Parts: sequence; structure tokens; C-alpha cells
Amino acid sequence: MRPIVLVVPGRLTERTGGYLYDRRIVDGLRRRGRVVNVLELDASFPYPTPAAMEYTARALAAVRDGTIAIVDSLALGAIPDLVVREASRLRIVALVHLPLAATSDLDRKTAARFDEGERRALRAAALVIVTGKTTLPLIAKYELPPDRIVVAEPGTDRAPLARGSTGNQPDAVSGFSRTGPLELLTVATLNPEKGHEMLLSALAAVSNIEWRLTCAGSLTRHPETTDRVRTAIARLGLEDRVSLAGDLDGPALAACYDRADVFVLATRQETYGMAVAEAVAHGLPVVATMTGAIPELLGDGAGLLVPVGDTPALVDALSRVLSNAELRARLAEGARRMRDRLPTWEETSGRIADALDSFVTHG
Repeated sequence: MRPIVLVVPGRLTERTGGYLYDRRIVDGLRRRGRVVNVLELDASFPYPTPAAMEYTARALAAVRDGTIAIVDSLALGAIPDLVVREASRLRIVALVHLPLAATSDLDRKTAARFDEGERRALRAAALVIVTGKTTLPLIAKYELPPDRIVVAEPGTDRAPLARGSTGNQPDAVSGFSRTGPLELLTVATLNPEKGHEMLLSALAAVSNIEWRLTCAGSLTRHPETTDRVRTAIARLGLEDRVSLAGDLDGPALAACYDRADVFVLATRQETYGMAVAEAVAHGLPVVATMTGAIPELLGDGAGLLVPVGDTPALVDALSRVLSNAELRARLAEGARRMRDRLPTWEETSGRIADALDSFVTHG
């Protein structure tokens, strides 16, 4: 059985959806008896410093011939020369969460550079794993052979139903009257793609309803966005209603889901929507944008969907959900129906293990 090395920028312990996916795949492959090592590159990727490039070149050159090298897409498109060079002796597997060139806030020159880098790197890869079906159109222009592409969407852990801010099931279901504001939760790194400013503007428009919002997610990965969000909170007069919780460990994040009444996400771009899947696993009603796999995750009745970037539609959806306990209860029931249909991490890692075995055996 060939050894495997996962090549990832920065620390694998980072709390983002992409790093969580990588960690769970490593764990799943190891449970299946695979030998998996992790090669952590400099955190400057996808804009590596000269020193980071030198270290990456030395580290890849030291990997034993014939090893399966799974390269995370945060690094892949930034090192096409190294990928092409090492593909002659390593089994290169591209793990694509979102192509670098598809990142929404890039200038034209940077996007073109990443586009060419990813084209070369992906064509040199023996296998391409994408973490969401919506990634397929983004890499179609590279004209990769379809039999070299595998879709392995994230898994979701089974979770207890959220008790909500009343400490029980949603008020319209339990019959308990509310004694405080509705607890809203959004889980996303503060960066330009996650839509925090749009969410705040929409919530400010429904300030006549009692609510509190917890924003769980890194405040340090994109400081400019964090500064803008803090400014927006102050400008909209929401200091007493919005909490920026930052990165949370597993138990703390689980506690946030447990006490939430509604999950909200105004993201501009997702390849899947892991936080939405987690909300569904907890039986929460959801208000979110139509991107990635979010429409599939919500199915026919677990939440309200709005177009990306449509603030008036988001205001309307939030107003309907926050003002109507019966609607929240119906959406929560829809989430409870959908939660058992979510794929598990065992299924996801099994799909990747099967794909690796197949391409090693058959080429």
C-alpha cells in the first residue's frame, strides 16, 4: 500500500472548513489502515514568500518516490512548476476546495496568474478530488479527463437537536412562550466572501424584532474585513446585539448551535456549505444564500433561500422567519427530516480511499 502525504499550507489545526475537511480525511484514511503523513508549508500561501518557495521545493524533493502526494488547492496553483516537476516521480492528487482563480476579491492580474498556475498543476495531477459539485464548472475550462475527477463532498457528524434559547425545542413546537430575544448564529471566517456586512445591514432593517447574533469564525485571517464589520456594527447601532466570538473549539461551537434559534448565512460563495450542513444536523431553521450545495442541504423545507447579494430579499426572509414562530417550527421540522440524509465523514473518506486505490491499481 503506497504511503500518502497531505501537503497543506499553514497548520492543519486551522479552524476553517477547508482545514476541517483535510483533517477529517486524514483521520478517515488512517482508520482504514493507510499511512498518512502531513507536510505543513508556510502560512504565506497562496502568496508564498521566496523563503516559503525554497522550503516547499526542498520538502517535496524529500518525499519518497511513488508516494501519493495530496496537494491542497491553497498551495496547488501557487506552485505549478514544482507540481509539474514532481509529477514525474510522485502520484500527485489535487484536492480542490475552491480554485484560487475563482476567489471573488482578486484583481485581474492575480486571477490570471492563478488561472494559468492551476491549469498547469491540475493537468499534471494524476487525480483531482473536488469537495463540491459546484467546483466542477469552475475547472471545466481546464479540459481535464472526466475519469480523473472525483467529487467527495464533506461529511457531517450526527448531532443532538438544538434546544434553542428557551432551553427546549422551538417555541411553536414546545408551547413555551418566549422570554428573551431570538438567538441567531452565523459560522464563517470573517473575509470578503462570507457576507457579514450584508447580513448586518439586513438585520438592522428588522431591529423592531428582538434578536441577538453570534458570529463564530476567525477574526484574524482577513483583518481588513474584521475592521469593516466592527465599523458596520457601530454605524448600525448593533453593539448590544452582535457578538464577534472569533474562532471557537468544538465544544464551544457546539454550545452555540445548541442555544441558537435560527442559523443565518449571507455568504457570496461556497463550494458546499459545511456550516449550513451542521445547522441542519442540529435541526435548526436556516436563512441562507443560494450558493454551493446549500439548496440541496436545505431540501424542500429546512430553510429560506435568497439570491447572493440581494439585501432586500434577505431582509424579507429574516423578517418572515424572526416574526413567525409557526414558520420557524415548520423549517425546524424540515431540518430534522433532512439531517438523516446528510453524508457522514466515513462515507466521504471511504470515497476518497476507493478513488486512491483505483487510480493506483489501474493508473
